[in-house]
Amino acid sequence: MVKIGVLGLQGAVREHVHSIEASNAEAIVVKRIEQLEEVDGLIIPGGESTTMRRLIDKYSFMEPLRDFANSGKPMFGTCAGLIILAKNIVGHDQPHLGLMDITVERNSFGRQRESFEAELVIPNIANDFVGVFIRAPHIVEAGEDVEVLAKHNNRIVAARQGQYLGCSFHPELTDDHRFTKYFVQMVEESKEKNLV
Repeated sequence: MVKIGVLGLQGAVREHVHSIEASNAEAIVVKRIEQLEEVDGLIIPGGESTTMRRLIDKYSFMEPLRDFANSGKPMFGTCAGLIILAKNIVGHDQPHLGLMDITVERNSFGRQRESFEAELVIPNIANDFVGVFIRAPHIVEAGEDVEVLAKHNNRIVAARQGQYLGCSFHPELTDDHRFTKYFVQMVEESKEKNLV
């Protein structure tokens, strides 16, 4: 059974833990740098990207997260986590981790009170997945190595680039665990490859 960490500095941590466990993997809430060594994959949850970045800096997580990425282990960013993974953020000079070759725009679907749900078609994962959008970003531009997984109203809301997965919505806030399962499979495949 693979171990999947959820970065536990801020955001929807408990819901991700539940979704990971429902996907037949072990969940670990990562609050200390050394815990990164215990996990095979990592989820950076939704929350508030500026606050999350401040906490990443405060607890010196930036370089260990980059090392984790360089080790080839999969990472999954949801909502604010997508912003943390992106190489470019509209209106900002500097990215956070800058790992995924995407440009994201923050709060592009409106503020908190404009939150909504939408049915998404995610080929090979779910043709009827309900995405929960809360102050969601969207992917304005994706590099040529980036696979677009889902769109809503012609805006890219889910994408994958190699070991990185990102989405605008909150897959952990529903009882449909298929998107989390997809990430668990990425982690399982990555672990098997590294064992060979």
